[in-house]
Amino acid sequence: LAAGPGGAPDVLWSREAGAEALAAMTELARAADAGGTVTPAEYRALVAALLSERAVPDPVTGRADLRILGPREARTLCAGIVVIAGLNEGVWPAQPPPDAWLSRPLRRAAGLLSPERSIGLSAHDFQIAAAAPHVVLTRALRDADAATVPSRWLNRLVTLLGGLADTGGPEALAAMRARGALLMARAGALAAPPGRIAPARRPAPCPPPEARPRRLSVTEVQTLIRDPYAVYAARVLRLRPLEPLRAEPDARLRGQASHRVFEAFLRQEGLSAPDPAAAFRLCLDRVLAEDVPWPAARAIWSARLMRVLPWFLAGESRRTAAGQRPVALEVAGALPVAGTAVTLTGKADRIDLLPDGRAALYDYKTGTVPGEAEQRHFDRQLLLLAAMAEAGAFIPPGPVTVARVGHIGLGSSPALAERDLPDDEPGATLAGLARLLSDFARGDQGYQSRRAVKSRQGGDGGDYDHLARHGEWSDADAAAPETLT
Repeated sequence: LAAGPGGAPDVLWSREAGAEALAAMTELARAADAGGTVTPAEYRALVAALLSERAVPDPVTGRADLRILGPREARTLCAGIVVIAGLNEGVWPAQPPPDAWLSRPLRRAAGLLSPERSIGLSAHDFQIAAAAPHVVLTRALRDADAATVPSRWLNRLVTLLGGLADTGGPEALAAMRARGALLMARAGALAAPPGRIAPARRPAPCPPPEARPRRLSVTEVQTLIRDPYAVYAARVLRLRPLEPLRAEPDARLRGQASHRVFEAFLRQEGLSAPDPAAAFRLCLDRVLAEDVPWPAARAIWSARLMRVLPWFLAGESRRTAAGQRPVALEVAGALPVAGTAVTLTGKADRIDLLPDGRAALYDYKTGTVPGEAEQRHFDRQLLLLAAMAEAGAFIPPGPVTVARVGHIGLGSSPALAERDLPDDEPGATLAGLARLLSDFARGDQGYQSRRAVKSRQGGDGGDYDHLARHGEWSDADAAAPETLT
């Protein structure tokens, strides 16, 4: 793992720190038979204690003719060549730190020094350093993504030399800049790569038809529309993002836990409980205790769901009064897509039976609820689940006509976004998916990276953008299909 593909197997133990680490682990291995059984946490503490007892000498040796000093320390030394670096405003001189306790009049009344006195001391440091026999004045043109401002002292020197026309000031300034340009050219030559590496083109791999996925979930259909390359990486290359070394309570876990809470509540007594709020709270505490091992996250998520509960119970009362009743909760199903070799899979959060025998299909959302246009063009999860329900993919309820679909938003502003479905919409959605899958079944159809991401600003990308080498190409570049065998 440390060496990487094709790397040297001993790279982990190279250099001084690696040699000490290898000696420590070898010593631990020799004594392993006397260690007994320990937990992972105890083993971690043991290894940390063993490594902390060992010292690694610093392999970097200084040069006798080179010193890197701050301006105050440099006052006491005399050098033949002095490089004054960081001549940017805000760096040298640095801005005086703000006084969080006393205003300027109060400082003056108390007899304290002015904050600008530090700038005056910096000016003395600069004057002493600039009086060396040979001086190099340097500054950075950019700081991260912003242009910098030259130091006031550098500006004054340049202005002074430019105005001394009678004594050769402009010529001296030009000669200084020429010498600096020579130094910059030499530094650039040292840092220049040996050859130019062409940037990667926007990928659109075309694997053979037999290597293309034969099963897709309803959530992956949106990915296939927006970022086909992510489906290629996950289902053809079978790559999965690594879980973080330290798990955190993220949005996905919050959504899963919320789904389980409402499923448990509706599977038990639901509104028929003597105290529905108390019954919900029991389900909430039990699910969070099982799934969320972070006390702070449990407290926050519990408070959020309890705030949503009155709104949810009022909606349940209206649905019950209208004759709706849940007949399937978190039910999974699969449906072969006609005319293709792909099987569509999915899980319906909730299917209600209406008084006329038709069904209403709902999806719980702890995040942003997609709009109707987004559902029609990109987020087709509910429409595809409705098509699966009408084809009898979910047992229960079996084949049923879906009259209504909706998202039950459980965020900070809970909302129910539902609409009636025309009779032909689920079938038309499934037919559109069949055409999309047929296109991707062709050997010349590539899985283009970032085909239609939500936002091209702010890094709205996926788990596989680095694999696609996004950044070497932009979203405006044309894709480069590549036939794979």
